[in-house]
Amino acid sequence: MKRCAGKKDRVANVGLVQMRCQVDPAVNLAAAVKHVRTAAKRGADIVCLPELFRSRYFCQAEDHDSFTLAETIPGPSTTALGKVARELGVVIVASLFERRAAGVYHNTVAVLDAKGKIAGTYRKMHIPDDPLFYEKFYFTPGDLGFRAFDVGPARIGTLICWDQWYPEAARLTALAGAEILFYPTAIGWHPAEKPTDGEAQHSAWETIQRSHAIANGVFVAVPNRVGHEPHPGGDGIEFWGQSFLVDPAGQVMARARADREEILVVPCDLGAIETTRTHWPFLRDRRIDAYGDLTRRYAD
Repeated sequence: MKRCAGKKDRVANVGLVQMRCQVDPAVNLAAAVKHVRTAAKRGADIVCLPELFRSRYFCQAEDHDSFTLAETIPGPSTTALGKVARELGVVIVASLFERRAAGVYHNTVAVLDAKGKIAGTYRKMHIPDDPLFYEKFYFTPGDLGFRAFDVGPARIGTLICWDQWYPEAARLTALAGAEILFYPTAIGWHPAEKPTDGEAQHSAWETIQRSHAIANGVFVAVPNRVGHEPHPGGDGIEFWGQSFLVDPAGQVMARARADREEILVVPCDLGAIETTRTHWPFLRDRRIDAYGDLTRRYAD
């Protein structure tokens, strides 16, 4: 594709943190801060942490004691991360277990701007309920809709893990003006399934998100956690790692490895969005007059 004339380049340096998570939330928060500092030192303007990075992935079991991990927003984590964002002049995207009120909890992203202020929040809309991913026990579905936030380097959209399988979520966030879709993620294999289904599962996960980039002409950034997290009475989950970032044509610009912590910092030329959309005008050719059945569960 040729670059469109007259478009001034805007580049956002995107940092993705792929990290192992320990039992102690304080240890994880300190590690996250360290990783953010490393990404900023390498030139990142925006740094995204994995889903629910403050703890092990507690949704492997339905355990009322796990609700003690939740916190308010604003709260301790946004205060700590906001201080770091202000000091370094970076934007931080952080997925947190939000305690909204007694009995009302969400899986929520807080976007902290480069001044350390909360630029906005997004509550996970699609809540899974699968073996070892018992999120419906913990999280109320989001009620803020699909959102985009101006954070200086770019206008960004924030979705969370299970949201990444839904083209409607990506589309609506892109239509809100997002130039980069961030998907903080905690996804992995059931170890017993890995030999037979692991490759296909991972391929599907990456393919669907690359398709969001293509269909909407946006960058897509996906930080995952990494490592094995045990579960009493079972094999636990082996998280995939393999965090990645793709351009508006769906090409993988960078991908982390599957077996270690890693920080990706990738320059995203936002002018590529205009170029891609003028060559592949999918938004122009949408038949918005014909999509009414999308609001139905199934078109019987």
